[in-house]
Amino acid sequence: MLRAGLCPGLAEDMIQLLRSRGIKTVVDLVSADLEEVAQSCGLSYKALVAVRRVLLAQFSAFPFNGADLYEELKTSTAILSTGIGSLDKLLDAGLYTGEVTEIVGGPGSGKTQVCLCVAANVAHGLQQNILYIDSNGGLTASRILQLLQARTSDEEEQARALQRIQVVHAFDIFQMLNVLQDLRGAVAQQVSDPSGTVKVVVVDSVTAVVSPLLGGQQREGLALMMQLAQELKTLARDLGVAVVVTNHMTRDRDSGKLKPALGRSWSFVPSTRIVLSIGEGAGAPGSQRTVCLTKSPRLPTGFQEMVDIGTWGTPEPSPVLQEDDCAVGWEGERHQDP
Repeated sequence: MLRAGLCPGLAEDMIQLLRSRGIKTVVDLVSADLEEVAQSCGLSYKALVAVRRVLLAQFSAFPFNGADLYEELKTSTAILSTGIGSLDKLLDAGLYTGEVTEIVGGPGSGKTQVCLCVAANVAHGLQQNILYIDSNGGLTASRILQLLQARTSDEEEQARALQRIQVVHAFDIFQMLNVLQDLRGAVAQQVSDPSGTVKVVVVDSVTAVVSPLLGGQQREGLALMMQLAQELKTLARDLGVAVVVTNHMTRDRDSGKLKPALGRSWSFVPSTRIVLSIGEGAGAPGSQRTVCLTKSPRLPTGFQEMVDIGTWGTPEPSPVLQEDDCAVGWEGERHQDP
């Protein structure tokens, strides 16, 4: 509705004259023939044109073309290396800010070790701050220190890297929600000081805090899980953070095949999903893992790489295997982007 003070030049006497001619809203005014309105209302044509220009500037939605959106994406998205070459290859160069990346695997598959490698590389190699939310007690300072010592013998560099890694323990979903909400507020206040901004958030693991809720009170547990999902996606998208979460494997009750835990509702949360499995064969080292890409907004799914999680690096690049060779025991994973 047109009202006094809505924009400069729109006075009460002008509004009354416009209403007498049936022009009551912004849409009415900007779509009217201003020459005719000026003559019938006895108003200045130039004044009406000026008012319309201001109203259009305030209330119109200006269109963007694809090139504009792509340029905005390039300037607002950062790609952060994991520090593991073959894993970066599967992730199309690394972790993308604004997205949630999920690492899935069974017990002993190396999910926490990969998260620690990411934390160490982001803190030391990229010199960025990271928040590590530990919900299963798998994080120790000594494990991160070992990874840092493999990269540098300078104790001061190791200390600076450790200072960039903030660790929070959250052993239930309410603690985790509080941590994420506090972080969102803190990051919003740090916009003027980019040096203190967190660039990566690791949650190890979401399953530990969500699974206990999905047994009895299904509706309440599902609602809390989706609230957690919303917090993670909002943190990634609105604040330009790369979010990494870990998830367990579970066995399908009907087919008996292994699949990611937390069900179909959760499967829409991560933009990218990789599955870790222990390397097979007599010659496979204990730290060798097969990593399979099962969901990606950029690359074809089904490809896999061999990763050595024990040395914070990779062996000689292995051939990329085709989709049929990927040991994934569930369906509907490849086209789950909403």
